[in-house]
Amino acid sequence: QVQLVESGGGLVQAGGSLRLSCASSGGLFSRYTMGWFRQAPGKEREFVAAINWSGSCKYCVDSVKGRFTISRENTKNTVYLQMNSLNPEDTAFYYCAADTRMSNRCQVLASEYDYWGQGTQVTVSS
Repeated sequence: QVQLVESGGGLVQAGGSLRLSCASSGGLFSRYTMGWFRQAPGKEREFVAAINWSGSCKYCVDSVKGRFTISRENTKNTVYLQMNSLNPEDTAFYYCAADTRMSNRCQVLASEYDYWGQGTQVTVSS
């Protein structure tokens, strides 16, 4: 059973930065594609970023390109989301997810992920 635990969320002013972490346990993290999603109040969950197990594929949604960076440390079973130049529109609950099928692809659909963390709140004030 794979467990994912996010951390690093909080309250930040517009223009600030946060780094989210997602620690994985109970599985073969180094072979999973990992993704970040977010859900704002009253909105559907949306894809933010994904990274395949080797790190050769990193993909971010257009709205965060140039501001957010996804990375991973397989030796620490952890995936990160570095978020810079935050704006109020980035306010949401952020979730990490794991695709344990070992596809080595950057998955953008939530349905492609089979394990999810509990999420961490990110609030950006104007």
